[in-house]
Amino acid sequence: MSIGVSHNRLELLHIARALASEKNIDESIVIEAIEEAIQKAARSRYGAENDIRAVIDRKTGELSLTRNMTVVEEVENDNQELTLEHAKRIDANAEIGTVFSDELPPIEFGRVASQTAKQVITQKVRDAERQRQFEEYKDRVGEIVNGIVKRVEYGNVIVDLGRAEGIIRRADGIPRENLQNNERVRAYIYDVREEVRGPQIFLSRAHPDFMAALFAQEVPEVYEGIIEIPSVARDPGSRAKIAVISNDSSIDPVGACVGMRGSRVQAVVSELAGEKIDIIPWSDEPANFIVNALQPAEVAKVVLDEEDQRIEVVVPDEQLSLAIGRRGQNVRLASQLTGWSIDILTEEEESERRQKEFAERTQLFIGALDVDEVIAQLLATEGFTDVEEIAYVELGEIAVIEGFDDETAEEIQARARDYLERIAAEQDAKRKELGVEDAVMEVEGVDLAMAVKFGENDVKTVDDLAGLVGDDLRGWFETKNGERVREPGILEEFNLSSEDADMMIMRARVAAGWISEEDLPQPEVEEVDAAEAGEAGDIDLDIENMDLEALEAEAEALGLDFNDVDGELADEEDQAG
Repeated sequence: MSIGVSHNRLELLHIARALASEKNIDESIVIEAIEEAIQKAARSRYGAENDIRAVIDRKTGELSLTRNMTVVEEVENDNQELTLEHAKRIDANAEIGTVFSDELPPIEFGRVASQTAKQVITQKVRDAERQRQFEEYKDRVGEIVNGIVKRVEYGNVIVDLGRAEGIIRRADGIPRENLQNNERVRAYIYDVREEVRGPQIFLSRAHPDFMAALFAQEVPEVYEGIIEIPSVARDPGSRAKIAVISNDSSIDPVGACVGMRGSRVQAVVSELAGEKIDIIPWSDEPANFIVNALQPAEVAKVVLDEEDQRIEVVVPDEQLSLAIGRRGQNVRLASQLTGWSIDILTEEEESERRQKEFAERTQLFIGALDVDEVIAQLLATEGFTDVEEIAYVELGEIAVIEGFDDETAEEIQARARDYLERIAAEQDAKRKELGVEDAVMEVEGVDLAMAVKFGENDVKTVDDLAGLVGDDLRGWFETKNGERVREPGILEEFNLSSEDADMMIMRARVAAGWISEEDLPQPEVEEVDAAEAGEAGDIDLDIENMDLEALEAEAEALGLDFNDVDGELADEEDQAG
C-alpha cells in the first residue's frame, strides 16, 4: 500500500472504507491511522518539536493540517506553548488553555515519508484487527469451532478460523493424530488471552470438556439440559469415562447418549480418533458412583474415608486386572471421574491384611497387658483396637466376654492403665529431651504422643505450632505426573479431622498472643422461638425462687398460659414437701 496526497479528496475515504471492509474493522480506525501517518510525516518536515495535527473530514475527505499553540502560565516548550500575555496580543479573549491553530500548506510525501506512513497505518490496522479478534472470541470460551489447518510447527497446529487464527499446542492434541495442511478440524476453545504478539486463541482436542461439548452437539437431551454431564475423564486417543444424569426419570441417560445402535456415541468416537468411551450413570452416593465408574470390573466391597476423599475397593481375585486396567488406565480414569483416590485390593489381599491386623493387635495386648495369647485373641476378636480403649471402657464390656468375670476384667483394666502410665512417662521424658516446651502441652487437643511428634519435626514452641496450617498436621495431596500423591503430615497417624487440626492451630495462636479468644470460630447456636419451645416443653423456669407476680410476668413474656405454669409450680411444691 502506498500513501500520498491525492487531488481527489474522496480517495482517502475510499481507501479507508476498502481497508476497513477487508480487515473487518471500524472505518474510523483506518482514518485515524491515516491522520496519524500524515501527522508523523508533517512533523518530520516542519520539526518534531511542533504540535502538528492532521484531520480528515469524514464526509468530504478534505485534509486539514494545523500547527497548534496552547496558552499556559509558564512556557516550557516555545514551539507548542505561549504565555497569556503573548496570547492577549493575538486575541483579547484568550485565556489559559486556549489553543491557537495555524493552517499549514499540504505536503508532498517523499519515498521515506511514504514508507513511514505505510508502517504507521499497517501497525494501527493490525492492532485494531487484533483487538477485534480478542473482543470476538473472549466470550466464546467453552465453544466448539471449525477451522482449517493452516500449518504445523513443531507439533503445534495453527488453525485458520476464518477471521482469526487459533493454536492447538502439542499437549492439547490427540496423541498419534496426524493433522495435515488444509484439513478441516473441530476443536474446543478453552482460553483466549491478550499477549504481546496479539490475542492468542488456545484450542484443544484433548480437553475433557471437548467431549462433553461433542455430546451436546450429538445428543439433543444434553443440549436441552434434560441430561447433564457432571464430569468427564479422558486418556486422549485411547479411552474415556463420562458421567451422565437425567433430570427426567422417564429418560435413560446412558441409553440416550449411546443412541440407536450406538449411532450417537459412535459419532463422538469417530471425531476423537477412535477413543473408547464408557458412559457411567452418575450417583450422589460416592460408593455407588465409584462402583459404576470402575466398570466393567465387578466390586465386592468398598470402604469409604470421606475425610480424605479416599476409598478402598475390594474385588474378586479374577477381577483385579480388569479393575486396574492396562497400565492402571481404568482405575486412574475412575479416580479422575469421581474425584476420589481409589485403592484396589483383592479379596485374598483383604483377608491377609485383616489377619495381619488381628495378629498385630494380639501381640500388642500380649506385651502391654502381660496376658496369654488366648486372652489377647479374645480381646482382639471383640473389636478392641488399642490399650487405651480397654483401659477406659465400661467394665461390663470386658466382663461379658466368654470366660471373663468382673475380677478378670478389673485386673485387665488395671494392667492397661499401668501400661498407659508407663508409656506416658516415657513419652514425657522423650518430649523434654526433644526440647518441646511445656506450654505446647497446655494447648487444648495436644497430648504427649503428639508432642513427641512435634519435637521430631522441629515444632518445639507454641509459636512454632501457631505458624503451621491444617495440612501440615493432617497431610495433603499433590498431583505428580497426572496422579494424586499423598504427602504425610506431622500428625498423620492420629487421623485428625480438618476441623480438629485447624482448631488446634487456632488455640496455639491464642496461646501465642497472635489472636484473642473472640477470634476463635464459635459453634453455631440454633435460635428457637420461645413460644415454640414452651409448647415443646423445652423451657425450664426457676419457679422455685420466683414470686407469683414474677412467675405470671415470665409466663406472659414466653406466650404461655399462666395456669400451665401455676400447675408446674404446684407439682414442684408437692415434690418438695
